[in-house]
Amino acid sequence: MTLDLQLDRSSRLPLYAQLAEQLEQAIRDGTLQPGDRLDTEVDLSQRLGLGRPTVRQAVQELVSRGLLVRRRGIGTQVVRSPVDRPLELTSLHDDLAAGGHRPTTMVLALATIPASPEVARALLVEPGEPVVYLERLRSRNTEPLAVMHNWLPAGLVDLTSEQLQAEGLYALMRRTGVNLRVAQQRIGARGADRTESRLLGLRFGAPVLTMDRTSYDDNGNAVEFATHCYRADSHAFETTLVAR
Repeated sequence: MTLDLQLDRSSRLPLYAQLAEQLEQAIRDGTLQPGDRLDTEVDLSQRLGLGRPTVRQAVQELVSRGLLVRRRGIGTQVVRSPVDRPLELTSLHDDLAAGGHRPTTMVLALATIPASPEVARALLVEPGEPVVYLERLRSRNTEPLAVMHNWLPAGLVDLTSEQLQAEGLYALMRRTGVNLRVAQQRIGARGADRTESRLLGLRFGAPVLTMDRTSYDDNGNAVEFATHCYRADSHAFETTLVAR
């Protein structure tokens, strides 16, 4: 795919870094889609007036970040652009929308069920007490990203499948006056089980990121327990670290 690439030779930023930056931006804003092929190193070198080592360094930079892949006999292709998420109390739906993506949701389950011991401990209810359970497949456009399981105290908020397909859970909770204030969260990794593999389009046992979260409202009440798994090849969490 031919892109309008502009290099500033008076800039202190090395030319390979400028090229890598523009290619990355084209991937992240959707100009380059997964599966698109780049021009060859020879074509890019001639078009931009660069040496092949400079072009190769820029491409390798994006290969090392998992944005491009080299395939023998095919060339250099775009792979899935990752969803970069801040480590904040936000929903995947809201983060996708804020990043300019179109979130889509398939509701796999919405029911009132007895709380398991794990859910009861998280929501501070008695085991067997009714809780609302929902399971969803969240996608970016048609690309599956996450399988999400959530449990809420019964009677907290009325939900329908139609609402959950159109909006994020946190937006629906806020609309009914439930303000999430703080959460305890754990992020991990493991292999995908068979159901997750089928829903996310992965091979069985492929790596997935996991997130377990218990959220609390303004009054300190537990209002949500969640266990989510995300495709590891299209998801990343970002945070800022400060030295003590």
